[in-house]
Amino acid sequence: MQTGVKTVQVRDVAESTVCVHPTAVCESQNVGGGTRIWAFAHVLDGAVIGQRCNIGDHVYVEGGARIGDRVTVKNRVMVWEGVTIEDAVFIGPGVIFTNDRYPRSRGLPEAVGRYGHKGTWLVTTMVRYGASIGAGAIILAGLTIGRYASIGAGAVVTRDVPDHRVVVGNPARGSCWACICGVPLDDNLCCPRCKRRFRLRADTLAAAE
Repeated sequence: MQTGVKTVQVRDVAESTVCVHPTAVCESQNVGGGTRIWAFAHVLDGAVIGQRCNIGDHVYVEGGARIGDRVTVKNRVMVWEGVTIEDAVFIGPGVIFTNDRYPRSRGLPEAVGRYGHKGTWLVTTMVRYGASIGAGAIILAGLTIGRYASIGAGAVVTRDVPDHRVVVGNPARGSCWACICGVPLDDNLCCPRCKRRFRLRADTLAAAE
């Protein structure tokens, strides 16, 4: 146990603990064993976080958000209700998710009816297994980030991202394809690092047979 870190029992994981920094606030009882929640992070009641995650400083996880196992969430990330992050995803520092395509202040009289129930405004977002989102990226509401996809730093993602696709810019556009290990594939769809080979059919990348 690191100095200055307290442990609290996690109700839904038998005989497991989660480490919560003394300055962090964790209101959720649905946090998996081995997860660490660092300084000034705030996890609201109703959020679900899996096992062996790392939740960095100043992260905000709203009730209704779901984070899988072995997820790295770096500092100052905002994960709102309606966002689901599958296992083994990397979320870089300062990433912002959204959950409302046409937001208005709830104090606006003309918007009262719209915010009467969640079905009129809440839009869900999915980040699939093994994806990586670079520092400072913004993910607009209602999108799916595919398995092993990579989002460049500072990108503004306005459309779905296929499996293994690398996107960059504002608005984000495809630039290349990424291996499972994260390295961009060469022109022959081969990974320079691990030598895995892939094939491309109808804009879908899959491991070569």
